[in-house]
Amino acid sequence: MQRVTEFLFEALMVKQIHRTGYQFLGTGKESVAEHTFAVMCIAWTMAQLIPEADGYRLLSMCLVHDLPEARMGDLNHVQKQYVTPDEDLAVDHMIRSLPFDTTVKDLIQEFNAGETLEAKLARDADQLAFLFDLKSLSDLGYTQPEKWSTHVTKRIVTDLGVKIAKQVGRMETDCWWYKGFDDHQAT
Repeated sequence: MQRVTEFLFEALMVKQIHRTGYQFLGTGKESVAEHTFAVMCIAWTMAQLIPEADGYRLLSMCLVHDLPEARMGDLNHVQKQYVTPDEDLAVDHMIRSLPFDTTVKDLIQEFNAGETLEAKLARDADQLAFLFDLKSLSDLGYTQPEKWSTHVTKRIVTDLGVKIAKQVGRMETDCWWYKGFDDHQAT
């Protein structure tokens, strides 16, 4: 149990690791753990809409996809031009001697390959989580996110992901709140 507990301590480090792309937006911040939560919410919803997807595998993949960042940090696009992360080594060290080591490694490799239905959905959920954040910042009046949204949207590959992305662009972030407020006022 000691090795499992060490793994959990390490995995929970993603609560402390901040995603670095936000510094280029000029506003906003998010930890890797906050991002993972958003990815999992989106992926769970996608799994409900695509019954042929293995929801357990999809959610598991989303849960572990950024765990190596507990060791490597979150490298943004510019940083990756100068620093070459060794994600495989980070994963190997992270999972060494765990009773479920191959499960974690296989899920991360499947996510990175992006070939299975679940991997495509997970990767789309990853991009959609960022798109939702960009939309929130845009709705607050920031202009930088709109430039980024186009690039993020181009990385979405599934039909469902594209439909969600289009809808994100059409709606305001607080639409759900006002709808509930208006519904309540009508009674």
